[in-house]
Amino acid sequence: MSDRKLFILGTACLVPTASRNHNGYFLRWNEEGFLFDPGEGTQRQLILAGVSASQITKIFISHFHGDHCLGLPGIIQRLSLDRVNHTVQIYYPASGQKYYDRLKEASISHFKVELEEFPVRESGIVFENLKYYVEAKKLNHTVDSFAYRIQERDGRTLIPEKLSRAGIKGVVTGELIRNGEITIGGKVTRLDEVSQKRSGQSFVFMLDTRMDETLLHLAKDADMLVCDSTYLSDRENMAKEYGHLTAKQAGIIAKESNVRKLVLTHFSQIYSNVKEFENEAKSVFENVVAVKDGDIVSMPKRKRYMK
Repeated sequence: MSDRKLFILGTACLVPTASRNHNGYFLRWNEEGFLFDPGEGTQRQLILAGVSASQITKIFISHFHGDHCLGLPGIIQRLSLDRVNHTVQIYYPASGQKYYDRLKEASISHFKVELEEFPVRESGIVFENLKYYVEAKKLNHTVDSFAYRIQERDGRTLIPEKLSRAGIKGVVTGELIRNGEITIGGKVTRLDEVSQKRSGQSFVFMLDTRMDETLLHLAKDADMLVCDSTYLSDRENMAKEYGHLTAKQAGIIAKESNVRKLVLTHFSQIYSNVKEFENEAKSVFENVVAVKDGDIVSMPKRKRYMK
């Protein structure tokens, strides 16, 4: 069974408040753990969320404004302290290499973790394996900034009734999946005869961007979209000036991209009540939540079958 949950570590834009830490988001994706935009204080927020550093397998940095990256030194040092024995991959805008280098060696430390660095120079696939791929998309912000999409590859869902009729059970089921067919009692059964196509799940992380129609491609049919929602519509001009979105604009992106669940975050300190953001986005898109630090948001239940 899949275990896919988003842990909200921080939701503040620019400066933390009494109730909001700097940005930080940890996505548990089965056996993998993806940490997005570790702002200042992320190491402590992980502890409060019950997430250990050893669960982190990849780190994604959208850009090098402080509220999205100043927690990286502490995270790297914690990975070293815990002697995490797997390689941790880090993705970040290539134009910010000098900032990454400074953050990596921000203070005296004993480097005991293996990091694999992936400077992102342009939009496109930045990682792929047999299970999923990661796509980066350059955003319209005031500095180089990237959104990231985690896309599971399509698979197949086994149908228990058809397996039973074919006499397939136990360890031979694994053989069927690996080989695509199996012979039992002289009869060949193909995988497509006892299963149906299953859509791969998708997660999109999209912070710090102006409204841009090119965003719709990256977010298309996403199961969950974590989206910039810095301002309400009363400050739409300010959002455009500083390279951000309003809650309503986030709702429009979700609706036009056929997103299943919209998660609003990155709130300006101007506002104290995040419920206002949720209400504004709901004027155009229903399935939305404005998150608070400490929230845990589950991925929407998987679509069982592809059409």
